[in-house]
Amino acid sequence: MNTTISTSTRASDKTKALLSVLGMLMLGMVILFAAGHAQSATLHDAAHDVRHASGFPCH
Repeated sequence: MNTTISTSTRASDKTKALLSVLGMLMLGMVILFAAGHAQSATLHDAAHDVRHASGFPCH
């Protein structure tokens, strides 16, 4: 019975870790999309400068 509980716990921990990674990936993509397509000149210029500084192609 202890083996089943520990196996179930490990699977649950892996699932939580995977969901955390996927959640952070989605959040990062939303932030990148929002900053890249922002209509606000200040936000767009800041995102543009970061893209150049990190070597990310933007034009």
